[in-house]
Amino acid sequence: MMTPTTLEHTVTFAAVLPTLIIGHHLGDYWIQTDHQAKTKGAPGAPGRHACAQHVATLTMTLTLALVALAGVTGLHLPHTQVAIALMVNAASHYWADRRTTLAALARRAGKGAWIESDKAALPHLDQAWHLYWLGITALIIAS
Repeated sequence: MMTPTTLEHTVTFAAVLPTLIIGHHLGDYWIQTDHQAKTKGAPGAPGRHACAQHVATLTMTLTLALVALAGVTGLHLPHTQVAIALMVNAASHYWADRRTTLAALARRAGKGAWIESDKAALPHLDQAWHLYWLGITALIIAS
């Protein structure tokens, strides 16, 4: 049997996760600039800067999506958990979008042949990584 607190956490998670997924897709595909998309994996300061810009706009997009959710539904989203969750998400997103990091992890996980033979493999692994961390982000917010 669920207690009211458990029910509140469940409802929060159930509302927040799809909101984050929608916000992620908007921020990762529509809000991200061509320059950010082409440069974020480049070595050195230009790549780091482009990736940081992308993650900043993505995080703002996620924030606005959560504000809209709370405004429309009246759902209470604890500010501290939201801030922590979005920082965790931003760090995980930056790490993956620097590209060499995610590619190295994929090789260690036995996906090297796939990412070498299929140009779409790494983008699919990238999105799977982001979806995983969106789930963690929603869990933190709902906790």
